[in-house]
Amino acid sequence: MLGELQWLALEVKYVERVQAFYEAFLDLEVEQSTDGEVTLAAGDTDLVLRAPGNTPRGGLHTHYAAEVPAAKYDAWYDRLDEQFNLVEQTIDDARSLYFYDPAGNCVELGERETGEKGVGSVFEVVFEVEHLDPAVAFYEGLGFEVVDRGEERARLTTGPLDVELWEPRLGIADARGGVHVGIGVAATDPAATVDPVRDDASAVTPVEGGLRVCDPDGHKLSLLTTDD
Repeated sequence: MLGELQWLALEVKYVERVQAFYEAFLDLEVEQSTDGEVTLAAGDTDLVLRAPGNTPRGGLHTHYAAEVPAAKYDAWYDRLDEQFNLVEQTIDDARSLYFYDPAGNCVELGERETGEKGVGSVFEVVFEVEHLDPAVAFYEGLGFEVVDRGEERARLTTGPLDVELWEPRLGIADARGGVHVGIGVAATDPAATVDPVRDDASAVTPVEGGLRVCDPDGHKLSLLTTDD
């Protein structure tokens, strides 16, 4: 069974510049910093900024969504509207605002009933795929459930995490799905989760705490056991 998003990696050319953006505008704090890589805390999600280099790489032009407390949404909107040309959308009675970081990633902040005081965990990541039908089948094999489907896009969920699969297109705020996105997802049994898609995966590699599976479009999911 799959659970929460543990981390999301973004590839950025200038780590310090993008780090400063997330610290200044989203109040994210640095958890760890090494040469060419910085990890910021977004609620229970680690947001990893990774300079171009060895694989696995972070995602490029990735659209992702993090939660903000519903009671603080208007304050976040007013604060960010002073600096950015925000786009706002209401989805299922919940508002979201959209803007871009310096590396071209589309950041969505969605109002949620959450215990976080500031920007919280990432609850949605968008992957660009070449062909929708086989991509959907692959993620269903991993244990995701389809909850919404369109002609060029599909939303799948583990419950706490939504993954959107988009054929090449522009979404709200002209966002694009990310390429070679890397995420870490909680899994109760990584080996059993991977088995149904092992023959279709581009690669399956052992990593500390679990397995990394590379899907046919080059996205890498690290399935990680947790203490829960």
